Amino acid sequence: MKISSFYPVILTDQVAATSTFYKEYFGFEAVFEADWYVSLRSTGSETAYELAIMDPAHATIPEAYQNRVQGLILNFEVADVDAEYERLITQANLPLLSELRSEDFGQRHFITADPSGVLIDVITIIPPSEEFSNQYAEEVWESSHHEEK
Repeated sequence: MKISSFYPVILTDQVAATSTFYKEYFGFEAVFEADWYVSLRSTGSETAYELAIMDPAHATIPEAYQNRVQGLILNFEVADVDAEYERLITQANLPLLSELRSEDFGQRHFITADPSGVLIDVITIIPPSEEFSNQYAEEVWESSHHEEK
């Protein structure tokens, strides 16, 4: 299978509020907008990222699955997590669910949430401890994270 696109769809009864949240705080713009579905695309980076917000009661969702989202974390890797903490938590007063901290496995991060209850983990990759560095596939670590040191 050759995938041409991949993006999560958040099922929520708060389509407008959730869409506004991602546009206001994470730089997404709407590329399709209806009262039951909003398709978003990021505007602030070289790579286009997509996210959709959908009402779970819409007829296209099988009846047995017409529930709002649960158990989902969206990871946003950023260049400076401390600056994002200042912007999103200190200035914008988004909910703080996990305090800013550095992890031995190679992340500095904090967790907030969107209006639908989806957790958002804002992350800057940092060098892992020696214990965890051996768990990374060397070529993955070298190509995607080493330059960020």
